[in-house]
Amino acid sequence: MQDLSLEKAVALLKEHCHRVSAVEEVPLLQALGRILAEDYEAGFDNPPFDRSPLDGYTFAAESTAGHSADNPAVFKIIGEECAGDFFDKAVPEGSALRIMTGGAIPKGCNCVVRQEDVTAAGDKLTVPFSIAPYTNYCYAGEDIRKGTKLAKKGTKLTAAHIGVLASMGFATVKVLGNVRIAIASTGDELLQPGQPLAPGKIYNSNLYLLASRLQELGFTPEIVGILPDDVEKAAKVIAGYKDRVDVFLTTGGVSVGKKDIMHGVVEMVGQRLFWRVSMKPGGPALAYTMGETLGLALSGNPFASYATFELIAVPVLSKISGNEKILPERAQAVLTDEFPKASKGRRFIRAYYENGKVRLPEQHASGSLFSVVGCNAFVDIPAGTGKLAKETEVDIVRLYRVK
Repeated sequence: MQDLSLEKAVALLKEHCHRVSAVEEVPLLQALGRILAEDYEAGFDNPPFDRSPLDGYTFAAESTAGHSADNPAVFKIIGEECAGDFFDKAVPEGSALRIMTGGAIPKGCNCVVRQEDVTAAGDKLTVPFSIAPYTNYCYAGEDIRKGTKLAKKGTKLTAAHIGVLASMGFATVKVLGNVRIAIASTGDELLQPGQPLAPGKIYNSNLYLLASRLQELGFTPEIVGILPDDVEKAAKVIAGYKDRVDVFLTTGGVSVGKKDIMHGVVEMVGQRLFWRVSMKPGGPALAYTMGETLGLALSGNPFASYATFELIAVPVLSKISGNEKILPERAQAVLTDEFPKASKGRRFIRAYYENGKVRLPEQHASGSLFSVVGCNAFVDIPAGTGKLAKETEVDIVRLYRVK
């Protein structure tokens, strides 16, 4: 199949992918970046008891009513409680308990005074002022109430989520099984960052861009590296991943040039699904199956590979992983800049979206990568559209951003 619409290409890929259905229960410290397989809610109030926010003394505040420096209230100190201890008796009227930060406030008490503001001598506590009930008092459930939804199914776990789940006693969580992704670039012109730059060579930015984006989306790709511009050698490497990964992703080698090897590679390793999608940039995308493995070969131009990754690969990865949060979102916005080119075919241009408006960069070439920095949307320009003036309302695709 050739020249499919973007929507038909994505639909065809989804028909040939296999959703990861396995659910793993992993230790909490191994869950960072993983996708929750079920909702988690608080089973108890946190903190689970009324507690002191400072080091001082606790007693019944009503006992200080009418007292002052000239007429201080006097209490008998009947014990001491540190955080982690538990004073299981009620404190009688006229008595006080020394309490440390985090200590549970016992029955009979409803306030805490700073130890610096009062005088303690032996078992005698002198309070030279009156204090209102529930002063310096932290209630049970002040942070989280029982039944609160801590994290929903499909949430990508951050450090904050891990801390919250730990505070509620969860030692393990159920997460979706990892999607197995391998990623490689093709091209004898490519060098890995760190190597000396040689004449005619360029650094391999695509691999770093897409592998990093995969990690932002919650995946852990296997980095294959750079494949040579040799059909047999490249096919041998890719064939080694048959049924070992869910998706094999490559950039480069998909057009009609002398070294566009991926057509020959696909003939050797699998079954082609389509070549060419009716969009610019990145139209010569190539998709294939290799047993249970889905192969997706994208353009080697940096922005073209990035655009087709977001618009074609991400929806497919969303289905495989079961994580709908990473899906691009459709919206409308108003241009703050003109786009002077007519669009014979359907075109996607990078943009910076904020508050219902989109700003365009100066550079739109497929080989330009620098203007991707800060890009959080694409403007979707229909085929047959003339130049776009400022204040034109346009359709946009908002990209998932890690919160």
